[in-house]
Order: sequence, then structure tokens, then C-alpha cells
Amino acid sequence: MTNWLITGIGGGLGRALAQAALARGDRVFGTSRAEEGCAAFEALAPGRAFAEVLDFAEKGAPARIVAAAQAKLGSIDRLVNNAGFGLVGAIEEVSLAEARALFDVNLFGAVAMIQAVLPAMRARRAGHIVNITSVSGLAPWAGTAIYGASKYALECIGQTLAQEVGPMGIRVTNVAPGGMRTGFAGPSLNVAAREIPDYAGTAHFAKRSLGEGQGKEKGDPVRAAAAIVAALDETQPPMHLLLGEDALHYAEGQTDLLRGEMERWQDYSRSIAFPDVADA
Repeated sequence: MTNWLITGIGGGLGRALAQAALARGDRVFGTSRAEEGCAAFEALAPGRAFAEVLDFAEKGAPARIVAAAQAKLGSIDRLVNNAGFGLVGAIEEVSLAEARALFDVNLFGAVAMIQAVLPAMRARRAGHIVNITSVSGLAPWAGTAIYGASKYALECIGQTLAQEVGPMGIRVTNVAPGGMRTGFAGPSLNVAAREIPDYAGTAHFAKRSLGEGQGKEKGDPVRAAAAIVAALDETQPPMHLLLGEDALHYAEGQTDLLRGEMERWQDYSRSIAFPDVADA
């Protein structure tokens, strides 16, 4: 039996992942933004499903949640940083207050959770930290810069963390989904308060695309949850897990673009060495 701490179990992928864990007999401590979401979650599996409200704006909230989860579960085998929300708008349109509010949840909230669980995981020399990022953090697209930046930063946190804690027996997996039929493009999506008409043909496409595609996404959160559970159970679980054909497509395109730029401009890249180094 595995003990999970999953943030954002009120709906979407977080809820599907929590239900997948409960269905196989595991225990889950989840967090939600609303009290009613906690009560509904605990009713799914009394004695194995626990939940508390988590507001990242509350000072010390992540440490409190981790302590509560440890009290209920005894130990935390897997932390899943899933809580977050979306934001669309051109970089010029998004206010710094809007950007900071998003980063406080999507990035700094996840970092705080990681910092809170690591002492016990280090002591046990075991544990698994899972970060739900996004293909938008790997393959940027106009209108999603601030959201994508938060997920790109979380990708870096996960990759670096894997190097730091791997020798201690702690594993790290970054999960980057594509589009899924969740509330992401609906209730969870914030739109920049400022709107500049000049961006109608570029950045504003993101808002239109997500709105028109809501409920039509190819990704099934239930199947995504099953894939995550199966991948984490592997003897050598992945550090990077892309979910969805669209995620693979856009990530591959970005990788090809980067490789092409590296090859095209490699003479410039190599030109900065001191002459004695270059001739050596």
C-alpha cells in the first residue's frame, strides 16, 4: 500500500489520480481549495481518503499540510504537486500582480511542498516527488507565456531536484500533459484583465483556442491517471513523462527547432573562446 499526498484533488487530473490510487487500495491525503471538496473526497474511501483545505497564500500552509498528512498516513511515499491554474494574455497585458499570484501557486507552492516533505524522505532514504507541469512549459505558444514560464520553471526544479536527491534514494518525475477534458480551460483559467487590440492576431489566439476546445480535448484524465500510476510503479520510473499525442507533437517540434538553431549557429557559439583555448 502506497501513501500519497496530492495537491488539488477537487477535480481534473488531481481527482482522477487520487481515485486511481484509492481504487487499488492505497491511502491518499489530498488538498482542495474548498471545504466541501474535502468532505466529498473523504467520503470516497473512509479511513483511506483524507483531505484538508490548502491556501498557498496562508503562511506556513505547506508545512502544516505535510504535518497533517504524516499524522494520518504515518509517512508520505509520493508527493504529487498538481495544484495550479492557467492564465492567458500577452506578456504586455499580464500585470505583475497577476503573474506573481500565478507563480505563488504553480511554482512557489510546489517548491514549498517539496521542501516540507524532503526531511522525512531524506531520513527514510525513500520517496517519490511528482510535479505536474505542462507541455506549454516545454513548447511555448503566444498568449500563455506567464503560465508556461511557471511550468518551465517547475520542470527545472524537478530536473535539478532529481540530481540532488537521487543519491539518497528519492525519485523525481515531471509529468507534462497536453490538453485534457478537465476544468483547466473553464473555471481554472484566468484571463489578463488588460486587453490590447494589437495582440488580437497573436496572443489572443490562446484564449480563443482554449475556449473553443473546452470539452473537446483528446486527453482523458482517467487514462492519464492510470498512465501516471503505472509509470511510477516501474522499477526505473521516468524523469520526464509526456501525456497525450499533442504533448508529444509539440515537444518534438520544439526539440527539432532547438536542435536546428544549435546546428545553424554553432560557429557563433564556438567563436567566443580565447584564442589560446580555441587553438588548443
